[in-house]
Amino acid sequence: MGVTEAAQIPQQRGEQLLDSAVRYAEERHWDVFPGTWLEAVEGRERCSCGADACALPGAHAVRPDWSTQATGSGVGARRMWSKQPKASILLPTGRTFDAIEVPESAGFLALARMERMELTLGPVTCTPDRRMYFFVLPGAATKVPDLVRKLGWVPAAIDLTTRGEGHYVAAPPTRIGGCGAVQWARRPTPANRWLPDAEELISALAYACGREAAEARGRTS
Repeated sequence: MGVTEAAQIPQQRGEQLLDSAVRYAEERHWDVFPGTWLEAVEGRERCSCGADACALPGAHAVRPDWSTQATGSGVGARRMWSKQPKASILLPTGRTFDAIEVPESAGFLALARMERMELTLGPVTCTPDRRMYFFVLPGAATKVPDLVRKLGWVPAAIDLTTRGEGHYVAAPPTRIGGCGAVQWARRPTPANRWLPDAEELISALAYACGREAAEARGRTS
């Protein structure tokens, strides 16, 4: 029975992961490194780290020194994913980009507003746990908190955070647990090769997050 159930669990396509990792390194010049992966154990998906209560099953760093693994070489990426084809694709932040993280509903609201304002957007990912990551120029992690406060909000109160040096994000088509795969809300294209500065996006993002937080408080009051 366990074998039958395990066979029904959707698997990440190793070839697709390898190809995506190589493409990120070669075409976008992003550093990449392999993370954990999902394994079928007794009919259930578990993280390769072996922890029953893993917070990010199949999508976190394998080693504490993960930053030393990261490579911007397509050849290096191909070699690493050839050794472990099921490994998640993780992108270090604070190098070629930082990421502004917001709730999914606020992120889509902000996207619509940015498009009306004809703002230049970089790539944007959407994760199965309903979070969105807006790729911006490095340095955002240090200045976004002050930018948000100047707009009249407290970053923690509106669920807006940043990832910079010492952090990473999972890239498509990485799957997180049994919830689904990381996807592009805005794909990397030649048109968005040049990333926006955080200052260009923060007003729309903070407004959307503030509105979302206010509505959440209203529902619980």
